Amino acid sequence: MTRTPRRDRYADLRAVSAAALLVLVAVLVGRHIQDTHRTLFVRWPPLFAHWDPHLGPGTPAAVLVAAGVVAYGPPLAVRLPWRGLLGAAWGAALAWTWSLALVDGWQRGVAGRLTARNEYLTVVGRFHDIPAALRDFTHHIVSGSPAPWPAHIAGHPPAATLTFVLLDRAGLRGGGWAGAWCVTVGSTACVAVLVALRALTGERLARRSAPFLVLAPAAVWVGVSADGYFAAVAAWSVALLALAVTGRSLAWAAGAGLLYGLTCYLSYGLALFAVTGAAVLVIGRHRVRERPPVLVLLLAGAAVVPAVFTLAGFDWWEGYRLLVTRYYQGVGGIRPYGYWVWANLACTVLITGLATAAGLRRTGAVLAPPRTASTEEIRLALLVTAAVLSVLVADLSGMSKAETERIWLPFAMWLLPACALLSRPRAWLTAQALLALLLNHLLLTGW
Repeated sequence: MTRTPRRDRYADLRAVSAAALLVLVAVLVGRHIQDTHRTLFVRWPPLFAHWDPHLGPGTPAAVLVAAGVVAYGPPLAVRLPWRGLLGAAWGAALAWTWSLALVDGWQRGVAGRLTARNEYLTVVGRFHDIPAALRDFTHHIVSGSPAPWPAHIAGHPPAATLTFVLLDRAGLRGGGWAGAWCVTVGSTACVAVLVALRALTGERLARRSAPFLVLAPAAVWVGVSADGYFAAVAAWSVALLALAVTGRSLAWAAGAGLLYGLTCYLSYGLALFAVTGAAVLVIGRHRVRERPPVLVLLLAGAAVVPAVFTLAGFDWWEGYRLLVTRYYQGVGGIRPYGYWVWANLACTVLITGLATAAGLRRTGAVLAPPRTASTEEIRLALLVTAAVLSVLVADLSGMSKAETERIWLPFAMWLLPACALLSRPRAWLTAQALLALLLNHLLLTGW
């Protein structure tokens, strides 16, 4: 990418200013609605959080990790061998996520997250007979049914809960192990995105993305929410598909399909990852035409998890239909669509950072005529645009009113690569780190 003209930098700052203004308006309008009507059901709109300035045992580590990535991340991303970069990125993402989680302390920040009233670990005992629990799962989704599931269990297909049941069966019991699982697996999402970027757009842009994927404000919610784990599964599905369509082993296509099927059974809304998968197929369309078994293996792999759950007695479509009913029985039926349809986007600014707002402006410029960008940049822009479309569909659906700072983590990971189009990475990384540190130290988030 050529050196950015001064007018482009000013355009970046205008995009950042617009994003910051969106967040400010969402805070002020949300505060007014909540104070006067009490219909938002969040204490610090637009985030599910409340004001609680604090320090914690993770504070020194978080500051050190942030400073280290800002200072050394960009040059190391260029110089490290590729496999070394992947290992370093995962290690740094782990350190960043753990340190942010521990700002709230072990119990409040990690062990107690997934044992809260509506969380997955509260129903592990009801899965003592897993086949029977799956057959009976849809009978407990709607409020008013016998022993209705807590909100998060009712709101997701059973693979989400079953993950924590299997951890318990393996002897990894309690909130500490569950939190460690989500952080450890969730932190691999940045590696998956890097693998996909290298396969689809080339190594240069992948390397430029690496520090931004590591130092994402989204890490505040990856540690600890189950949606961080979901984000990693979805990301690896896309990464394996990218490997398959760019000439690697065809077996990757079956693996991509298998993980996409699992993704759909972790969260109903993540079926929208088909949009990102379609973008990968478009980018690699020449290879797909040359090797049609890619599509056959992808579809075969994608059928495995649905077949297993269907044979076990769980009907995904029935589960989703009942979820819609449950959603409108609860606060989802009260929260005003007219506020959340744009305030959700303010949440997205907070989890992806102001650098991503500038990167998305660059993404639009890459795709706008006349196209003067490189082929690699156009491919990156297509991949990011697919994530933007997924977010917009989820937003307009009305099934994501609030709490999108965690619900949209899987999509957020694919917005962050837009930052590869930015110049002066250290300045942008500093902005990303400061936002994450302020969020984690000024607010006590609900996830």
